[in-house]
Amino acid sequence: MKRILLNIVACVALCVSMIGCKAFTQLSAEDTATGTPYEMILVCGQAEWQSELGDTLRAVLKQPVKELMKYEPIYDVMRIMPNNFKSLTKKHRNIVSVIVDESISEPEIKVEYDVTAAPQIFVTIKGHDNASVAKYVSENRENLLYVLEKAERDRTINYARRYYSEPMHELLKQTFGVDMYIPDNYKIRTTSDDMVWISQEYPAASKGFFVYKYPYEGTQSLTAESLIKARNRFAQRIPGPADGSYMITVDKIADETGENYIPFQSEHRAIRIGERPWIEMVGLWDVENYFMGGPYVSYTTVNQATKEVITIDCYVYSPKEEKRNMLRELQHLVYLIDFPAAN
Repeated sequence: MKRILLNIVACVALCVSMIGCKAFTQLSAEDTATGTPYEMILVCGQAEWQSELGDTLRAVLKQPVKELMKYEPIYDVMRIMPNNFKSLTKKHRNIVSVIVDESISEPEIKVEYDVTAAPQIFVTIKGHDNASVAKYVSENRENLLYVLEKAERDRTINYARRYYSEPMHELLKQTFGVDMYIPDNYKIRTTSDDMVWISQEYPAASKGFFVYKYPYEGTQSLTAESLIKARNRFAQRIPGPADGSYMITVDKIADETGENYIPFQSEHRAIRIGERPWIEMVGLWDVENYFMGGPYVSYTTVNQATKEVITIDCYVYSPKEEKRNMLRELQHLVYLIDFPAAN
């Protein structure tokens, strides 16, 4: 097993640049980590929890998932006292431990991996008083959230690459010219020369994605308006439960009174994943002629080898259960796409 001890800023720099570090050491971890995705053990004393430090930790770790209309926290935080941190809790997949002691000169966030179980991330936040630690956490909140999210994402990636479906891999490669590793618990729903729809169905929920392509006609192909038009064109091929029903993109929502509708626009932003530029779209989908809908997140890039726009469009339907974990798993799929080396 691998144990990594890094300052939070250095850890993020390592994750982004993939530069080697001498802080790697070996540690044996006998047990498989416990817990569910986006669940966290927070080891924090009562005095710290009831202070501004506790307020800051709650604000950072329990902030809403931005892709969802209804509140869900980015982490399900289970706070325990330091004297209860033993046995099973030490084997959890995500651990954040808070230490406040006057003997500590400067605040610090230390990140370790696979300390007592695997795969595991173990973050230690420490400082000499509550105020200074709260300030340090607030200033480094994005770095902290980055390493925590990357740990969850890496678990999804490692699982998918180990248990991927060979038929789906070959289909996606033949259709889009890319390597994409999809876990074998997903099923192919429909295929065509320019689109593949894949999903995982539950008794009262569904999560899935459709990959599609079309000719690249310059930067205008990547505007929000163009991407929504393309999405609606391909989403029409995803049928709803009733005859004549199909997926559409939401462009208006009810106001606070519920009596009128106001315009609604999907969010559009440019991002980079590794060295590749993508356009991320975050919005809501609905079904024409049927009462059904949920969140969607799409990722679009240009396949330079074929001069085509390629989009992976992820959606979740779960009216009774939380959506966060399902949506996050789908979002991680974009990290499982490998383009040809010269692309």
